[in-house]
Amino acid sequence: MRRYSRHLIIPDVGMAGQKRLKNAKVLCVGAGGLGSPALLYLAAAGVGTLGVIDFDVVDESNLQRQIIHGQSDVGRPKAESAADSVKEINPLVEVIIHNTALTTDNVMEIFSGYDLIVDGTDNFATRYMVNDAAVLLGKPYVWGSIYRFDGQASVFWAEHGPCYRCLYPEPPPPGMVPSCAEGGVLGVLCASIGSIQVNEAIKLLAGIGEPLVGRLMIYDALEMNYRSVKVRKDPECVLCGKNPTVTQLLDDYEAFCGAVSEEAQEAASGSTITARDLKSLQDAGENIYLIDVREPNEYEIVSIPGAVLIPKGEFLNGSALEKLPQDKRIILHCKSGARSAEVLAIVKNAGFSDAVHVGGGVLSWIKTVDPSLPAY
Repeated sequence: MRRYSRHLIIPDVGMAGQKRLKNAKVLCVGAGGLGSPALLYLAAAGVGTLGVIDFDVVDESNLQRQIIHGQSDVGRPKAESAADSVKEINPLVEVIIHNTALTTDNVMEIFSGYDLIVDGTDNFATRYMVNDAAVLLGKPYVWGSIYRFDGQASVFWAEHGPCYRCLYPEPPPPGMVPSCAEGGVLGVLCASIGSIQVNEAIKLLAGIGEPLVGRLMIYDALEMNYRSVKVRKDPECVLCGKNPTVTQLLDDYEAFCGAVSEEAQEAASGSTITARDLKSLQDAGENIYLIDVREPNEYEIVSIPGAVLIPKGEFLNGSALEKLPQDKRIILHCKSGARSAEVLAIVKNAGFSDAVHVGGGVLSWIKTVDPSLPAY
């Protein structure tokens, strides 16, 4: 009574609503940017059973936004660190730890033990898998997405409205939408969207208010603007439409979403060198032209010695090609290798057949060549 008194005196919640929260089982997919505020507020609200699934470990770069973890948790599994924080917030909550990657082999079994799913994932492959599993199991799930200063949130429940595939029938083309690791995210944006997800979860569990079913909430933190867009159920949806063609989980969601295009994969095949290979070429005085295809702000954080900055966008619009020397071997790199592979395909198509890119990018250079440089 003391712990939940501020809920109990709200007429819409009261004793009945609080008991529904107590009896609920909620799974949070991911203990990162969105999962951090979601787990903390779900625990504080009194959700009886909280599951957390995450296979990653806490990195120092997470602490700018993943507030469920602290400095002393660096190197620990995120699921375990998050569970400790949840128990500190509310020892009455039962926490179930899934310290594993979510895959097509385990997603149905894991989801089946929960009433509601909160999706805090950061990649399209897992989002589509979460959606498909939730629809096939008849589970509602609260979805959120963040990037730089922009956030989105909705509730997908195929029995009462659209699913994620109704909104986004196909994933974006490879390389079109940068990840947060490539494009960044304002730390506090995680709290803004994560708290909206918890708000929707509480409404669903307590049976109050109007949930975001059939609506997409869009938030612009720079302009401080919220707007809501109606999302209708697609009668032709391949998963939840009248005549579904997707009746079970896909074999390979990574292939479905295509993190790297086929053209980039083909270009990188046989034309990928390691960071150590690059260092050897530099030490030997080889006639190379090293190009960093990241953004200027990334270049300011850390760069490989001798690299010339030409952002990927200049290759996409063609303006970079005229800057390339004809008498030197072109070597491309980015942060981890995905963007440079896309640019490599463009460069090879322009006639630079001996061009290569650095697998693992600047992160590999830091790890294998110069650990004194800062990673991000």
